[in-house]
Amino acid sequence: MTLSNPGWPVHLNHGDVSVRPFRRSDAARWSDLRRANEAWLAPWEPGTGTTWHEAHSPAAFRAMLRGLKRSIKDGTSWPLAVCWQGQLAGGLTVGNIVRRAFGSAYAGYWIDRGHAGKGITATALALVVDHALTVGRLHRIEVNIRPENGPSNRVAEKLGLRREGLHKRYLYIDGDWRDHYGYAVTAEEIASERMIDRMARLARTEAEH
Repeated sequence: MTLSNPGWPVHLNHGDVSVRPFRRSDAARWSDLRRANEAWLAPWEPGTGTTWHEAHSPAAFRAMLRGLKRSIKDGTSWPLAVCWQGQLAGGLTVGNIVRRAFGSAYAGYWIDRGHAGKGITATALALVVDHALTVGRLHRIEVNIRPENGPSNRVAEKLGLRREGLHKRYLYIDGDWRDHYGYAVTAEEIASERMIDRMARLARTEAEH
């Protein structure tokens, strides 16, 4: 843990799901996953100014990692690998971290289509939110998701994140300014029940009905 980035580095696990910092050795696996998932991921992510194949090469990953190391040192991000049974399956970033009176950050995530539907992303997000709002000394985490993105909205719903409203024309994605739902959770909301426990409780309630 560092004074400029409390809570980092992050190593968390729950069952078959684990979360850890990205490594240089992830380059080939990350590239294979991202390139194979272009149709699944590209509609929901901002463009890079180059082709998807070029933007997701092993060399691009290593360049990205160098940039992320600077943001880690500055205390403004946590770039994390999401793993299933020890193998890289997706990514989760806590970014735009602002300390002091704001104490807030944004979370974004992606998952390989072949691993979708297993509860991996929801579990990873629950673990990271719990860590960020306690050990990480943040007060608020926000997640912004396009209304059309059913799987990502489902992740937020599984965790019982509070939907605060619709952000009109929020991000430029896939050729236009896109609306996003804004979800959030604060440290006070997890004080009596960890997010990972809330997720399990909501799943039981849903199964009973």
